Amino acid sequence: MNSGKLYLVATPVGNLSDMTFRALETLKIVDAVLAEDTRSSKVLFNHYGIQTPLESLHQHNEHQRLAGIIDRLKKGAVLAQISDAGTPGISDPGFLLARACVENEIPVVVIPGATAFIPALLKSGFALHRFVFEGFLPQKKGRQTKLIQMLQQPCTVVFYESPHKLLKTLQALKDLGAGERRISVSRELTKKFEETVNGSVEMMISHFTQHAPKGEFVLVLQGTDYANDSENNE
Repeated sequence: MNSGKLYLVATPVGNLSDMTFRALETLKIVDAVLAEDTRSSKVLFNHYGIQTPLESLHQHNEHQRLAGIIDRLKKGAVLAQISDAGTPGISDPGFLLARACVENEIPVVVIPGATAFIPALLKSGFALHRFVFEGFLPQKKGRQTKLIQMLQQPCTVVFYESPHKLLKTLQALKDLGAGERRISVSRELTKKFEETVNGSVEMMISHFTQHAPKGEFVLVLQGTDYANDSENNE
């Protein structure tokens, strides 16, 4: 019996017009779409007239559902997985199912598209010949250690942060002696209230103390080797 196929499909991080033609075609022809949040995905589906059945697959149920989904794929099902926004597996569910498919020799096809940290990187003006993506910082244990490691990186570092932890993270960077380190902070990328603020960590603390943080944030931290940025980018 021929096995099915899994499509990992990127969806817009905010602006629905960022959906690709290939992504739309894929979501319309698969047997079912595994979605991180079926409610938010329904908005996308309604906008583009996608009638494919939606099923819930998120961080709280993916371990329990994994075996059943792999069994369906082995029997020939063609499925797509999407996250709430952006590319599945990039700080979103997607990794576990993709790994299980590889282990079971089930084809995995990626339909590329939006990822929040790429526009934030480009807007920072920092060197991009080499960068480190950290995703979300640890909630508690290991958070301070991770910040220290990030500050020691010679290359540009990009990571995600929630609005209620933004000032705490900026203050922690300052307390570690990085108050003058340059950082770029972007929020609500591709959306109506998209904003990017560039400056020192100290300046960002002042800015977001005066302007309450709202939306999802991407932070881009300049590396220690910034003096060679221009030379390396040539």
